[in-house]
Amino acid sequence: MLTELPVTAIAHAIQLAVAPVFLLTGVAGILSVLTSRLARIIDRSRFLQGQLLPADETEQTIRIELKSLRQRASLIHWAIGLCTTCLLLICAVVAVLFLGSFVTHDITVVIAPLFVAAMLCLTVALLNFIGEIYLATAHVRGGL
Repeated sequence: MLTELPVTAIAHAIQLAVAPVFLLTGVAGILSVLTSRLARIIDRSRFLQGQLLPADETEQTIRIELKSLRQRASLIHWAIGLCTTCLLLICAVVAVLFLGSFVTHDITVVIAPLFVAAMLCLTVALLNFIGEIYLATAHVRGGL
């Protein structure tokens, strides 16, 4: 019986390991959106802090918006951290899939928890993102 050539085996291992890379691309796109939103929150916060004057009647309105911006920044911060963790876990899945082609051990006990953890991180990150969007659009709906 003919055995596979080493090059063919490596090519097959790469094909298996590259499949989750498409997920990496999608999560990286989400991460890009999150970081740009965080940058806008920080810029707006700095602008408002520069507008605060001790005897200004709009001070309360500015402070309310600053509080909302802090909450939004916190949600985005968590979402960025969770998306980054998701990306790291997916990278670990890719590495284990590749290495799994060359070992005789059952790697499903490693891959499954890594992938589930990655998806949980992504889910919680997206929930934080939805929360941030909810806070960001609160003034449109009628109040902070």
